[in-house]
Amino acid sequence: MIAALYVEAGGVYTDVADVDTWDIARDARTYPGPWPVVAHPPCNRWCQLAPVNAARYGTPIGDDDGTFAAALAAVRRWGGVLEHPAYSLAWPRFDLPTPRRGAWTQSLTDPGMVTEISQVMYGHRARKRTWLYAVGVQPLDLQWGERPGRVVVGAGVHTGECAGRGRAERDVRTPPAFRDVLVTLARSAVTVGR
Repeated sequence: MIAALYVEAGGVYTDVADVDTWDIARDARTYPGPWPVVAHPPCNRWCQLAPVNAARYGTPIGDDDGTFAAALAAVRRWGGVLEHPAYSLAWPRFDLPTPRRGAWTQSLTDPGMVTEISQVMYGHRARKRTWLYAVGVQPLDLQWGERPGRVVVGAGVHTGECAGRGRAERDVRTPPAFRDVLVTLARSAVTVGR
């Protein structure tokens, strides 16, 4: 069994066997364990566009009601993997090792290992570079390559096949193939906090 934290109700994790989903109604900040986790904490206050969002909407950078901190604590305590956009401003705030593409790397001062992937390699329509932070897992060889996406999403600009479509059609949901990799990583975790 694993827990998928900060996921969409009825989303890509819903019908996966032995996955306990924690959507907004369950408040993943309160996850008590004991299973390893796949954590997708909200990123809009941490992504590269967070300064733009802060200026435009008055939403302070990192003001996420503690979701990233709780996700990080869950991964460190129960094992598993946390994913966030590449260049997430949460990484320096929480003093996490900087990932690179092509391999898992680990710092001498942190229990986790990190890497960067592009979700386009797993079926996402956009390139969507992503950083992973994992604790207690068996590292997998990932698809570390990159190719152009069919869409570009960012700063309110949407081009390619998503141009002119509604938000639901240009969403940044996790592709099933990438979900499967994250679930496999979490299932390999040795529970760190026991």
